[in-house]
Amino acid sequence: MKYISTRGQAPALTFEDTMLTGLARDGGLYVPETVPTLDTAEIAAMAGLPYEDIAFRVMRPFVNDSFTDDALRAIIARAYAGFRHDARAPLVQLGPNHFLLELFHGPTLAFKDFAMQLIGQLFQAALARRGERVTIVGATSGDTGSAAIEAFKGLDNVDVFILFPHGGVSEVQRRQMTTPDESNVHALAMDGDFDDCQAALKEMFADDDFRDGVRLAAVNSINWARVLAQVVYYFSSAVSLGAPHRKVSFTVPTGNFGDIFAGYIAKQMGLPIDRLVIATNQNNILHRALETSHYAKKGVVPSISPSMDIEVSSNFERALFYACGRDGGAVTRLMGDLKKTGEFVIGNEAMGALKQHYDSGYLSEEGTSAVIARAMTATGEILCPHSAIAVGIGQEAAARAPEIPMISLATAHPAKFPDAVNAATGHHPDLPPHMADIFDKEERVTRVPNDLAHLKSLIRERTRT
Repeated sequence: MKYISTRGQAPALTFEDTMLTGLARDGGLYVPETVPTLDTAEIAAMAGLPYEDIAFRVMRPFVNDSFTDDALRAIIARAYAGFRHDARAPLVQLGPNHFLLELFHGPTLAFKDFAMQLIGQLFQAALARRGERVTIVGATSGDTGSAAIEAFKGLDNVDVFILFPHGGVSEVQRRQMTTPDESNVHALAMDGDFDDCQAALKEMFADDDFRDGVRLAAVNSINWARVLAQVVYYFSSAVSLGAPHRKVSFTVPTGNFGDIFAGYIAKQMGLPIDRLVIATNQNNILHRALETSHYAKKGVVPSISPSMDIEVSSNFERALFYACGRDGGAVTRLMGDLKKTGEFVIGNEAMGALKQHYDSGYLSEEGTSAVIARAMTATGEILCPHSAIAVGIGQEAAARAPEIPMISLATAHPAKFPDAVNAATGHHPDLPPHMADIFDKEERVTRVPNDLAHLKSLIRERTRT
């Protein structure tokens, strides 16, 4: 198994090298050269298995010889040992043929824990074997940063720098990043929005001297291992509802497109997914693109679902790669147009390919609050704003195909967004006991300008050798 760049000009790599490299040298994102498939019997055999066993069966073909079977099983076991639900990703029924996939039972209360806890263990094993160290720089719209810090804090062979938009994340999200006191962790509050943070990260990777000098590595969803870890819960949830003997659909609150792209990979592996529904907030660039073929930035408007306040959706490049018939040159041209002009037009054939798999919808701020209130009254389920967007759009999509179960992804615990939940319901969601003291801890954060030279200098200065 080798991995190739979506832009076609970087060398093919093994799984381990792909994981440690993150972004390809040509600016593209790595994808598997071929997607391995599982037959009906192999998928059916997952029914009733523990989450860790399903994870091993789904990920094993992608890892190849980078890790032995025993090593991979041990890594998976350690990754999910700290989750606070035995099912890891439990399903809750919301209504007739509509289900909620709870992905917030990990240590930082967000779906990012499924990938980040795993990738932390993978990094640690690979770096120890190689006798190497890396500098991780990540950009976050809220949850990736805290999940990365939780996974890598205190490790001797890793320095972690997390860029987040100053004033652009919830207080709980911010404190999860700024209260750890391990010396290898650095929270950087950057002036600007998430797209500015992400752009700075990509520019660092484009600078080969800087990249090599600090041994730069990425744990954003541009890292293929992140996407792979998320493929697993598509299988675990679908099988529990009757797959592979019946189709299922998923609605995914979508910002950077990594989570829903994992669903596409699951479908390519043989999971009978009918529709993948992109659910967005008022910053609905992905919905507009699927409606009009025109991907065009208009500016980010802050919302009560800040993890989705994104316009440059990095993993959409992976979707375009497959929609364009794996044509790296076509993807390079589209991404070049986006960088130069802030927009690009998707051709008819590529649009047709996207619409074979994806639907989309969006909710306003008022619509999101209404779903939070309605869900609490009707089911007792308290939703974070991102999860509410998935549920609202998922209900609409489920009504169009009532014979197919719809699974809406709940991507964060409601206590991470207490103000939005309280405003919608009059109920203030409490943090779990293990996080109850987060408001008492001292914060450790550096305010930084949106200046690439300044960021590089700071990272060089703080990186341990």
